[in-house]
Amino acid sequence: MNYTILIADDEPEIRTLLRLYLENENYQIIEAENGKQALELLKKEHVDLCLLDIMMPEMDGLELCSKVKSEISYSHIPVILLTAKTTLESKVEGLECGADVYVEKPFSVKQLHMQIENLLKLRQSFHKLMVSL
Repeated sequence: MNYTILIADDEPEIRTLLRLYLENENYQIIEAENGKQALELLKKEHVDLCLLDIMMPEMDGLELCSKVKSEISYSHIPVILLTAKTTLESKVEGLECGADVYVEKPFSVKQLHMQIENLLKLRQSFHKLMVSL
């Protein structure tokens, strides 16, 4: 199955790194440079997983995550927050807004890839279970 991942980060270098690595793993990539742009893309495109930076202009990753998780059309989409914020308070805040995973920068792309794989497998298993009920 070919999954689509939305990457929202205001740093072009991070988006490029993630895009190149994940395209090599056969994911389709959609990019946004801020949360507002990412939300518009979510309205138009089919997205299977969101990778969101917390600190972005116009709408930060926490606000975007909250919007994704509170909107019935997207609430099923797994969200991974990427951030340089490493305090326990920041991690809790990220998880309180509905994030499935909180990843600190700098991060290992291999570890991130495995977290993506696990979230997508879990979502696929859940979907199969719901269809069979």
